[in-house]
Amino acid sequence: MSPLLALLLGAVLCPHILGHPTEPETVTPEDSHNNTLPDIHTLASSNTNFAFSLYKLLAAQKPENNVIFSPFSISVALALLALGARGNTQTETLQGLKFNLTQISEAEIQQGFQLLLSRLSRPGTDLQLNISTAVFVDQQFHLLKSFREEAQTLYTADALPTDFQDPLTAEKFINDYVEQKTKGKIKELVKDLESGTKIVLVNCLFFKAKWKTPFDPHKTFTGDFHVNKIRVEKVPMMMVEDVSVLHFRDEMLGSNVVQLPYSDNRAYALLVLPDQGRMAELEGALHPCTFQHWKDSMMSRKITLYLPKFSISGDYDLDKVLPMLGISEVFSKDADLSGITGEQNLHVSQVVHKAVLDVAEEGTEAAAATGINMMNKSLIRNSIVVDFNKPFLIIIISEDTQDILFLGKLANPITA
Repeated sequence: MSPLLALLLGAVLCPHILGHPTEPETVTPEDSHNNTLPDIHTLASSNTNFAFSLYKLLAAQKPENNVIFSPFSISVALALLALGARGNTQTETLQGLKFNLTQISEAEIQQGFQLLLSRLSRPGTDLQLNISTAVFVDQQFHLLKSFREEAQTLYTADALPTDFQDPLTAEKFINDYVEQKTKGKIKELVKDLESGTKIVLVNCLFFKAKWKTPFDPHKTFTGDFHVNKIRVEKVPMMMVEDVSVLHFRDEMLGSNVVQLPYSDNRAYALLVLPDQGRMAELEGALHPCTFQHWKDSMMSRKITLYLPKFSISGDYDLDKVLPMLGISEVFSKDADLSGITGEQNLHVSQVVHKAVLDVAEEGTEAAAATGINMMNKSLIRNSIVVDFNKPFLIIIISEDTQDILFLGKLANPITA
């Protein structure tokens, strides 16, 4: 049996801020002007393309269900995997992440992720964004020194010796790490590890921030949420009156787009509310150009906003979805991950992702974790009223990098 590698990812979004300091930047100002580094927004555009492409596949599986995942966590984990891939396996993985390899090199992509991670890790006063990456390695298995050093330099990824000969102990070790990094939001990311697993690559993302204009808990009331034309659920509905926000009415897609900033202006939530019955049309139109059109068209307006208070979660086996994006060889016996061990003796057995999104009066809290396993071979009359009382999209975006940290759909607030 060939040794297996597992990729595990988890992400969490939360309602308040803890305010703990984060790690300092690892990229110097000189690095940011280095000609070998891609423009950070070019990298974000590819990440956005990947985010929407993956969203469409996940949403299509069960159109009536909630969706929440962290495309950034998944991109980081797969980019780190590509660092150890060679030949067609590397090409497929990077192209599946929507990078045009005729315009950007593998080295530029890796350095670009290093720059993105350093930007996102800057300390903030009212926003906590923690990104953690680790490579759990069988005690009897050896990583190439070059891979270990590059993973640490580019992704601050630590290599942690793990006793995979005792699967239950290994699972607890990995799950305790993920639970600690996501402040208890993601539990049991790993279970039933396959026999022969030698490496588990984990990326965790934790986000916690306060709204710039919080909702008054005393104004939260029980309101109707129209799941579809027939089904109506009673939900806790938050409201804020006469608030100045960026807003755009997309007539082509029959949707209202509202941007809600977090208190330190380093991130914001984009809420997209399609008219009844037009969710599928909106989802089909998700593309970086649509995303850019919304951002370019938004204007500051005073609105009265109604938004459900909710908590949703997502749990996905991405190894069943990523081949639809062209990432397939890495799961086969033809996988070339020789940049990790020096030998062509690994293939990916699992890519699992869990995410949690909590939206409340004070703010947003979210977390996600992604994992990859390898084996041998989230009312005022004179103002516009926007009532999120039907299914809508929520996109959590970094102002620093314009990367989508979390992407989801609230189809039913009472279904976690």
